[in-house]
Parts: sequence; structure tokens; C-alpha cells
Amino acid sequence: MSTASRPYPIVQDLIESFANWVKHRREMNEMRQLDRADFDRIANDLRIAPDDLEELVRHGKHSADELPKMLEQLGISAESLGRAQPLLLRDMERVCALCGHKGRCDHDLAEGTAAENYHGYCGNASTLDSLERADIAPR
Repeated sequence: MSTASRPYPIVQDLIESFANWVKHRREMNEMRQLDRADFDRIANDLRIAPDDLEELVRHGKHSADELPKMLEQLGISAESLGRAQPLLLRDMERVCALCGHKGRCDHDLAEGTAAENYHGYCGNASTLDSLERADIAPR
């Protein structure tokens, strides 16, 4: 729905933001109710460190939204990479989600300069370079 067709777009955006915040708080509360053994078992099943899982949940479901955009700007198909190397893609998503340079990355992605600048801040830089050199991910 475009902002022109919504009678109060700012209010609706605020309501959606608040609803998303409440949902995330509920998810965090559910996670806190698990005992440590159950939580560690879930992390083990996912093949991820419990501390990383806790941090990923804290960051929310959109914490790795930059990765597909970065791959696209580098000419790498996220879909093809996911088929060819699903565990590699999942690890790249984890690294992206835990990244502390979101602002710089988002700016470069929006400007279309991420492909030239990611080496300076991206935790996935060496993996991305390997993908480009080895041509592992079909473009």
C-alpha cells in the first residue's frame, strides 16, 4: 500500500513499528524462559555457539538483511550460493547478523559503493573474496 493511499501513513508506520517491537520482546521473553540446558541443546542442534544464538535472537530476524544486497552488488547469486553451499551461506548470515558496522554497510549499499568499500569493515570480506576468486557461486 502506497503512502498516498493510506490515510495516516506516519501513524500506521508507528503502529507497525510498535507491533514489531512488542513481538520481538515476546520472543526474547520466550527465550529467557528456557532453561540453560534446553537453550544449549537448541544451539547445538543449530550448530552454533549458545552465546551467538542468544545474540542473534537479540538482534532480530532482519539482522542479516544486508547480506543478499551485498551479494547482489558483487554479482553473486544468493539463491545459487544457497543451493551450492548452504552451510557457507548460513555462516555468512551469522557473521552479517552479528556485525557491528551496519550503518556503514547500509550507507554503502544504498550508495552502490559496497563492492568497492566492504573490505574495510565487512566480517565476510575474506569469504566474499574467496567466492569471487573461486567462482563458487554462480552469478
